[in-house]
Amino acid sequence: MRPTSLHGVDSDKSPRSIVYRALLDPTAVAKWKVPTGMTSHGHLFDAREGGSIRISVTYDAPTGTGKTTAHTDTYRGRVAKLMPNDHVVEVDEFEITDPALRGEMTITISSLSAADTPCGSPSWTASRSVPPFAFWHQS
Repeated sequence: MRPTSLHGVDSDKSPRSIVYRALLDPTAVAKWKVPTGMTSHGHLFDAREGGSIRISVTYDAPTGTGKTTAHTDTYRGRVAKLMPNDHVVEVDEFEITDPALRGEMTITISSLSAADTPCGSPSWTASRSVPPFAFWHQS
């Protein structure tokens, strides 16, 4: 599992229900689900089972190389499963032209709070099929 920080949520003190809501809030997602050195833009985030997702992350430095455009990675997908106050499962795919880099990724994002985990923060894990170039591996 990969620990992450939810901006605006004190995961040391917040109950799982508050952390879980941050997993479904488009504004919160745009802040926490982005690697350091990148900026996120949520085009679409329908936080219900079957809802659509489309997010772009752009490198802050002009030397960053994107896979969708020169400096941006864009992915789209859907919310596959919601387990209230526990986790969210997304199935995402980068918008890229290189067929070698295409493919769906299943991502499970947990609402664990500090009380639930020794690392003291919520975590997310790529449950399968996440290519090594994905920005989740870079943060």
